[in-house]
Amino acid sequence: MVITKKIDIGGRIMSLETGRFAKQADGAVMVTYGETMVLATVVANKEPKEGQDFFPMQVEYREKTSAAGKIPGGFFKREARPTEKEVLSSRLIDRPIRPMFPETYRCETQIMLSVYSSDIENDGDLLGAIGASAALSISDIPFEGPTAEVRVGRVDGQLVINPTFPQLVTSDMNVTVAGTLTSIVMVEGESKEISEHEMLEAIKFAHGYIRQICELQVELQKACGVPKRIVTENPAKKALFDVIAGIARNDIRAIFSKPVKKEVLSQGIDAIRDKAMEGLKATITTLNLPVKEGHPNAAANLMEAYKLMIKDAFHDVEYEEMRRMILTDGKRLDGRSVTDIRPIACEIAVLPRTHGSALFTRGETQSLTTATLGTKDDEQRIDGLLAESTKRFMLHYNFPPFSVGEVGRLGSTGRREIGHGALAERSLINMLPIEADFPYTIRIVSDILESNGSSSMATVCAGSLALMDAGVPVKKAVAGIAMGLIKEGDKIAVLSDILGNEDHLGDMDFKVAGTKDGITGFQMDIKIQGISFDIFEKALAQAKVGREHILGIMDKTLAQPKPDLSPYAPRLTTIKIPTDMIGAVIGPGGKMIRQIVKDTGAEINIEDDGTVTIASISAEGSAKALAIISKIVEIPEVGKLYPGKVTRTMDFGAFVEFLPGKEGLVHISHLATNRVNKVTDVVNVGDPLDVILLKKDEEGRYNLSHKATMPGYDAAAEAAKDEERRRERGPRRDDRRGGGDRRR
Repeated sequence: MVITKKIDIGGRIMSLETGRFAKQADGAVMVTYGETMVLATVVANKEPKEGQDFFPMQVEYREKTSAAGKIPGGFFKREARPTEKEVLSSRLIDRPIRPMFPETYRCETQIMLSVYSSDIENDGDLLGAIGASAALSISDIPFEGPTAEVRVGRVDGQLVINPTFPQLVTSDMNVTVAGTLTSIVMVEGESKEISEHEMLEAIKFAHGYIRQICELQVELQKACGVPKRIVTENPAKKALFDVIAGIARNDIRAIFSKPVKKEVLSQGIDAIRDKAMEGLKATITTLNLPVKEGHPNAAANLMEAYKLMIKDAFHDVEYEEMRRMILTDGKRLDGRSVTDIRPIACEIAVLPRTHGSALFTRGETQSLTTATLGTKDDEQRIDGLLAESTKRFMLHYNFPPFSVGEVGRLGSTGRREIGHGALAERSLINMLPIEADFPYTIRIVSDILESNGSSSMATVCAGSLALMDAGVPVKKAVAGIAMGLIKEGDKIAVLSDILGNEDHLGDMDFKVAGTKDGITGFQMDIKIQGISFDIFEKALAQAKVGREHILGIMDKTLAQPKPDLSPYAPRLTTIKIPTDMIGAVIGPGGKMIRQIVKDTGAEINIEDDGTVTIASISAEGSAKALAIISKIVEIPEVGKLYPGKVTRTMDFGAFVEFLPGKEGLVHISHLATNRVNKVTDVVNVGDPLDVILLKKDEEGRYNLSHKATMPGYDAAAEAAKDEERRRERGPRRDDRRGGGDRRR
């Protein structure tokens, strides 16, 4: 049976349809908005894998180019590995729904979102998020939603729900918000220095529509009427927790109360765990735990049979003690109060041959970041559902395993690295100069050398310093901070500049980046099922104080962009030429422009509007290329002296290239002041020859004179002589043929 539910969102109809597509999946919903259609399917195993100690959920968002009437590029002409856009969209969909599963649910779950139709106005990522929640809601999978996701823009001062791609171009904010019927679960986006109040208003605006979409999903769920699977917690875990807590709680409390480095804390926790395991081994046979098949009721066998549950129980003791210390004592793992920022150190120009570099250290988190300036040819080409475009600012984030003291495999860039890099990129991009003022392609690379909380925000700070060190005329410095949350009932603590453990054991990771005047980038994830606007407002206010503190420290290192570029950066010179001269600069088959590049070593890029950008490390090469191009597009001026080169000789004169691509005839009578019997007595092919342009005839041919450059030349007398000779001679043969071999 096909079931469809519809609602008007922002003047466009959104529909949720099930029962028509992918009926063998546990849940399948086709979401339509405008003419964009996304199919969401969910499937979950009925039982968890043996030994599974985490929730294995996989979210895959894919855009099929056929949805927009396009054929993929490349040799194979089919979609291959996910693009950066698809990876980021998958993360946007994953993060709001992950907290909505029971804590003990461990069955492998796969959620697939496929864009089958795109109207090139409405982004499929939002529909994928709504479809994922709807498909989970109508299935038997124990999903505690629904959730919904919308985007907010602001055009001409007015908030717009789900702005189209063209509207986003003129919007001063791009905020993606996910939530439930009662609260917010995720926020992500960028903005042009909006205030905390403006951001809060945008999120409240979004939540009104989120509620409507959630209510639509509830209607769909009721119409389908599929009961949910029962998920229960094993009572053995409570018994194990009580024993472990009795053994380890005081030791954990003691080590948490002493500010120590991450490595020392980790070693201490390991020692406490070993002690707890020995104590548990001595008492586990008295707990009357159910004996699993093949595991006799002996201590060693029970420890092996329940090792994952024991691990979870010890983790729960850590979780409780860290949160109790913060909520009750107002004290954190490293001794700070909830609002304190860790010590910060900033350095610039640490790498001599890069165009710009910075080392930013905050506590035990460190980013070594470089800035590289390139030319138009270095821009990244973006191909997807939309028309092919280019990207002139790229930020790449790397997280090697040694940054957390681990050994790990090095492979392709992971989703986390792509996501953190995108967040930092969004935070910085609106502070860059426009291309017309600074026509460079810019790449930032952040390598995380140490990590104990908020490495993406360290990347923002280091990236801002590296840009200024490279001499990029950024509008303002940008800093970022990560906020955390501990919430137990009515007790709440908002944490500034969170540690890794505070992220892991806490309820929120809220990253906010911006300048002294406003917010430029943000991302919030939570592990509980939503937060109130009061908590959100408090986190924003606390983040602003922290951001201003960090900016003050950064300013002491470098307050303004350096006035000069690195000597190793390319120098760009930009000129504008008439569009009808573009072909002359390029030359037939690109011959002219290739020759200029070969002769000068410069890189040259020409836009359709006639903008020519010359890039060269050498000032001499840049000046030489500029001179050549200027001559190519120069309009020949009668009476002006030009240095030329003989290209051909004929009986009646010599052809001379006096500007690149422009030739004229020096008649034999104008080769010298005395009579010339044979052209080659005076010049040969390849000889340099200074000439003056005498005239350009109605057919565009140039008459030149070398004699006019010589001392004693009388232009009026020579013109009279030329006229007299023409009358005596009559029409010349080359005149009758329309100019003979002379070229324009």
